[in-house]
Amino acid sequence: MRRRAIGLVLALLLAGCGDTPVAEALRGVMPAAEAPAPAPALPAGGLRLSGQRQSLVFALAQQTGNRRLWRADGGVAVATDGPRIIATAGLGQMLTATRQEGPDPLEDVAALLDQPASTRRTVDLAGASREPSTMRFGLVIECRLTASRRAGEILVREECTSPLGGFVNRFWADPETGAVLRSEQWVGNEVPPVTMEMR
Repeated sequence: MRRRAIGLVLALLLAGCGDTPVAEALRGVMPAAEAPAPAPALPAGGLRLSGQRQSLVFALAQQTGNRRLWRADGGVAVATDGPRIIATAGLGQMLTATRQEGPDPLEDVAALLDQPASTRRTVDLAGASREPSTMRFGLVIECRLTASRRAGEILVREECTSPLGGFVNRFWADPETGAVLRSEQWVGNEVPPVTMEMR
């Protein structure tokens, strides 16, 4: 009963996310009438998020191109675009939308070894309560990405500035394929960064 209530609350909260494709897709991840399926052990193509207080294993719920929607037990959902987290629900403060300006430099990690890149994106945030006072819209994040080879992998550092302060994201990629396998990413100013493992 508690899980069903969490799923219903999550669906209602996400209903106010606007008409962005990510918000629209996240709404469909959590059916209001049933509890989420238990998260399996990390499968091929799975995702694991770790924070200061919890570690969650996610099952892939939907995929369109590089955009994926993931679901974990307990009413938590995450949207990714390639290796980047672009929306969250159920982690406390919610990252409700991400709009990337131009191509994401993470699409070609190997190129960052020779040429650092800059990127700019706009995000929207909301508190778990969805109270208007907790919502921030159109926050511009400007970042500089650099890469180096370390211990048989490529490490990408993304140093960012925003109206809420600076932060650093890190991405570890396979040197042969350039695929990002692990990252530490900012998902809001009121929640700790999360570690994401892709397999």
